[in-house]
Amino acid sequence: MMRSLYSGVAGLKSHQTKMDVIGNNIANVNTVGFKAATVSFSDVLYQKTQSASASSGNIGGINAKQIGLGTAVSSIYTDLSASGSAQNTNNTYDLMIEGSQFFIVSNAGGTYFTKVGSFTVDGVGNLVTYNGEYVMGWLPDPDDPSSIKRDIVKPLAIESDANKYADPEATTAAYVTGNIDKLDTKLTSADGHVMTMTIYDKQGYSYTVKMKITQDKAVATGATYDVVVTDVVDSNNKTITGNYDVTLGNTALNAPTGVKLTFDAATGKFKGIGGDGTLETILKIEPKSGAGDVFADNGIAVNFENATMYSSSGSTNIAMYGGDIEGQGKGKMVGTMIGTSINTDGKIYGTYDNGDIKLLGQIAVASFANASGLEKAGENLYIASRNSGEFDGIGEDISTSGGKINQGVIEMSNVDLSKEFTEMITTQRGFQANSRIITTSDTMLEELVNLKR
Repeated sequence: MMRSLYSGVAGLKSHQTKMDVIGNNIANVNTVGFKAATVSFSDVLYQKTQSASASSGNIGGINAKQIGLGTAVSSIYTDLSASGSAQNTNNTYDLMIEGSQFFIVSNAGGTYFTKVGSFTVDGVGNLVTYNGEYVMGWLPDPDDPSSIKRDIVKPLAIESDANKYADPEATTAAYVTGNIDKLDTKLTSADGHVMTMTIYDKQGYSYTVKMKITQDKAVATGATYDVVVTDVVDSNNKTITGNYDVTLGNTALNAPTGVKLTFDAATGKFKGIGGDGTLETILKIEPKSGAGDVFADNGIAVNFENATMYSSSGSTNIAMYGGDIEGQGKGKMVGTMIGTSINTDGKIYGTYDNGDIKLLGQIAVASFANASGLEKAGENLYIASRNSGEFDGIGEDISTSGGKINQGVIEMSNVDLSKEFTEMITTQRGFQANSRIITTSDTMLEELVNLKR
């Protein structure tokens, strides 16, 4: 009878533990990234009152007689692979892993793992959790900034001073497109048809190049036109030609005749510069002092192949643009970061107001052979244990195992309230039943004591 008392006590303790776990699950029903735990029971030691015996002669075998001593908690299991629901936040640094991997974070030299991708940026531009742990990943390859160098994970300083700006680029190409109408009277005047374009020097300062097109009156067909540079001004509309020599091809600034564009008088198609099929010429802006050129080293290649000479009611619309037809060589001012974006593979890109898009890093993730073997460290953090598998210090690209990272989304708790309340009912009834074991055993003991009055 004393055994039943202690069995009841063991049952009470086990159900109390289960109720503690259920209470913690319900308390964290709205905790971002929380993973619910499940309690399992097992029976414990048995007291053997009679051993089993084999059959012998005319006597059959007898089973052992064992009396159980109650129950105990065999495991508290957390299924980390069960995802919670997704909640849209539209915040740039709210991320959700779609897969079994974990974000890698670091604090005070310790490495932790988490499913919670609710991040922010600290005062020096590091991507961190709201508790201040660094989000870890890989940085761009110094030899090829457009690719990632996989190495030991490091903090991602995505909004550091070095990343807040994009380098300027000097203009190296330009093109002329549009139509010249030989009946346009402006083409035969001294002013001609004016074209302008914006260019950039190596430091990102902008300038405006002014050119004019006039008809070469010496050619009777009216199919040849002179193009000359008339001025180059800075962003304050002040000419810089006093300090720089400006040439287009072999013609100097405001030359009487310029680069000659020749068209087929019959078809209106461009025949080339000088009529020899040459499609482009070089615009050079070189310092008169001989000091280092702040503009493109080899000048700006100006392409005319898209120019035409068709009838258009006496109106000319030919124009000049920085960059080539494919947009390369246009040049850029210094870029200031205006935003960031994170791809599904964790790559982080900065966008800049000069049109640049720069790779800033990649979020690395970790996976474990037995994720449920990770130990909880509080604040939605886990640490590797001897039964979870080890972290190699490098991590992995989430896309290699079919997972992905969703931006602007966070993972909510995976607690199922209907299940938890059902478990609460059965736990309460189990606790009541075990308490009845104790009270009933006590009553039986009382009857035994009362045999002697």
